[in-house]
Amino acid sequence: MKALVIGTGGREHALARALSLDPGVTEVHAAPGNPGIAAVATLHDVDAMDGEAVADLAVSLGVDLVVVGPEAPLVAGVSDAVRARGVAVFGPSAAAAQLEGSKAFAKEVMEAAGVPTAAALVCETPVEVQAALDAYGPPYVVKDDGLAAGKGVVVTDDRDAAVEHAAACGRVVIEEFLDGPEVSLFAICGWSETDGATVYPLQPAQDFKRALDGDEGPNTGGMGAYTPLPWAPEGLVEEVLDTVLRPTVEELARRGTPFTGLLYAGLALTSRGVRVVEFNVRWGDPETQPLLALLDSPLGALLLGSADGTLASVPAPVFADGAAVGVVLASGGYPASSSKGDVIRGLVDAEALEGVHVIHAGTATVERATVTAGGRVLAVVGTGETLAAARERAYDGVAQIEFDGAQHRTDIALDAATE
Repeated sequence: MKALVIGTGGREHALARALSLDPGVTEVHAAPGNPGIAAVATLHDVDAMDGEAVADLAVSLGVDLVVVGPEAPLVAGVSDAVRARGVAVFGPSAAAAQLEGSKAFAKEVMEAAGVPTAAALVCETPVEVQAALDAYGPPYVVKDDGLAAGKGVVVTDDRDAAVEHAAACGRVVIEEFLDGPEVSLFAICGWSETDGATVYPLQPAQDFKRALDGDEGPNTGGMGAYTPLPWAPEGLVEEVLDTVLRPTVEELARRGTPFTGLLYAGLALTSRGVRVVEFNVRWGDPETQPLLALLDSPLGALLLGSADGTLASVPAPVFADGAAVGVVLASGGYPASSSKGDVIRGLVDAEALEGVHVIHAGTATVERATVTAGGRVLAVVGTGETLAAARERAYDGVAQIEFDGAQHRTDIALDAATE
């Protein structure tokens, strides 16, 4: 199988790396990629948002599978353009991708499918915003209705801050606050007329959205993640499959927009039971990095089965024993801003450690040196027999890497590893 991964970030590096380790995958290509991806794939200078250009590249390379990584190309219809040329694509259509592209649409689907989620109001005017804030009270949860690269949500006790965020976004979804720990559960989804929906949930993971230790500071795209979750309730995956994932996929099929690709459910384990915080329609970042580090099934077969309607005949994914922890190294000023062009040192030393690999998210090559090129720069992944061992390895890897302004959280998976 020849595969083409679309995107530039850490999620795409993790996907390309896993595909390169799959004996059933003979070639891995990426567009446009990054310096880390270049070590495991052939890079092509193509705009990820240009569906026709992506389709032209896929056809010219003769690939069997295109994997669209980020949400923006999916919402823009890149997968539709590639499918129209007869190439299998892992990633939903633009219509199905509205599950992430519009939080209001996601709420509508959840209501129709009977999926448990927070009560919410869609607001477009200052008057509606004030009424919704009155209705739900603090902590206020205000979400940009559209794509916001994981940073469109404000959760605050400060009403003025909530109003300011709503005004900056325009159309927003304001909802009740959900208590309890959050869990990320991904599912590889397929659809065919003969088999209907096939939904394969993966192992639960947890990410850390706040910039600073102790879940302090501003919201980010994610500062680290780990899997498995030793504290997760027994039967959680089965419950979410039955009450969230499968009903959502079946509702989209009923609407004539079958969902194929990766469905991400962000969940809150509240005092009233499991509730959906949000849906994404692509691999989450940074949870993908530790999840794929433990995946013990050929990734290529799962992705192709989803893409070509044969997922029901592909064995369900299996995960290795042990644990994985990913720690994000971010550039100076992140998330408000980012520093670019700072030389990164110690990558080879980190990769040389047992049970450690480094995923590139925001890097570039300048005069043969690897430099920073974004907010989240790297994710250092450690694997081990226990969560504590995986965590120690990840932070040993972090200690090897230096660049000006580097910042990271020191408490990723700390509480779970010491339970």
